[in-house]
Amino acid sequence: MPAAADPVILDGIALRDLMVGQIAQRMAAAGNPSVCLATVLIGDDGPSRTYVRNKHKFAAAAGLQSRNEELPASTSQAQVEDLVGRLAADPGVHGILVQQPLPSHLDNDAVLRLLPAEKDVDGLTTGSLGRLVRGEPGLTPCTPLGVLRLLEHYKIPTAGRHAVIVGRSTLVGTPLALLLSRKGVDATTTIAHSRTSDLTELCRSADIVVGASGQARMIGAAHCKSGATLIDVGISRTESGIVGDIDFDAVKGLVGAITPMPGGTGPMTIACLLENTLTAATLQGITV
Repeated sequence: MPAAADPVILDGIALRDLMVGQIAQRMAAAGNPSVCLATVLIGDDGPSRTYVRNKHKFAAAAGLQSRNEELPASTSQAQVEDLVGRLAADPGVHGILVQQPLPSHLDNDAVLRLLPAEKDVDGLTTGSLGRLVRGEPGLTPCTPLGVLRLLEHYKIPTAGRHAVIVGRSTLVGTPLALLLSRKGVDATTTIAHSRTSDLTELCRSADIVVGASGQARMIGAAHCKSGATLIDVGISRTESGIVGDIDFDAVKGLVGAITPMPGGTGPMTIACLLENTLTAATLQGITV
């Protein structure tokens, strides 16, 4: 590990591009079977539209087929459920992603319940999370999987290390704690949240700190021990642009490795969506 004044930058863009290339090679070696990712976009939210466009761009680069289904913001619950149900029943669709967030009048949980666990490439359904808890084959939420892939790629030690995850959502915090504590990864994990007492001292005890609360620059120099690895997942939109949970400039002279924001975990979410799509295809009997 280099000196703390020169931390390793955990470059999610470079690793995403590497993973996309590896998936394309894997697809070609298998004879380019038909593997299809379907996205559902409801409404006209600008960031959501950008995210979906990028997902299709990288799916094409990886040799995957993709289709996007769009509905207006005024669409009814029944119309959304009908569309998702048809995709779930279509044997030509191997992965389904319902872009979040949905318009406020829609019942998101009811929509997710329609997704078969083997097509749930976002890993958000009860079936997917249950498989993760039990250690059974399935689909893992993309952002936690992306964090794990970054740690693996940059050879950040995890066995016997203490990881503190700030944020307990079922999207990031809870599944990431499960992944890091799995046999073979072997970290000791602590989930911190808004009711945690003395968060600063807890973070200072950690070898790996993950900011996943969406609180701009809440993790600073006082939270870091020398040589620690800091992973930034939280995103806040401020007048100065997008910032993360970690105050990068304040901690960069202390830590051993750190993700940039943007350019760290965000690109990895897309890479792991494509990885999940291949996994979904294999769960449905496609040889890839």
